[in-house]
Amino acid sequence: MSSNDDETLRLDRWLHAARWFKTRSLAAEAVEHGRVLVNGARVKPAKPIRCGDRLDIRRPPYTHGITVLALSARRVSASIAQTLYEEHAESLAARSALAETLALQHVSEERRHGKLNKRDRRARERLKRGFAAPANDLEDLDTELP
Repeated sequence: MSSNDDETLRLDRWLHAARWFKTRSLAAEAVEHGRVLVNGARVKPAKPIRCGDRLDIRRPPYTHGITVLALSARRVSASIAQTLYEEHAESLAARSALAETLALQHVSEERRHGKLNKRDRRARERLKRGFAAPANDLEDLDTELP
């Protein structure tokens, strides 16, 4: 682990060493697909990074904004890996606000024994999608049929 400013390390190696991705190939794939930005620019996995670089890592639904504090080519323990970077305050605030929103949107249902029947499955889908009532429900119509 080093914090010398003139040293560089491949982006995919650092992401793996800092435990953002489980394997180096997953880190390289994320960089290739544009889920990792270095100083606001899309880069390749072999891009050399330095201490002080800003990384934006998108792991849906969350986005992490971090600054590289130290370099490590070897994968280290989780407690040491957290010292390799610092997350920005606005990133933390945005993630906590999004987590709150997602928690409020979560729909829970009571556990049942057995498989749901057709009517209950459709009611559950309407609830998940936010529909109040089925569109073809004749009981709610005020007009009489001839």
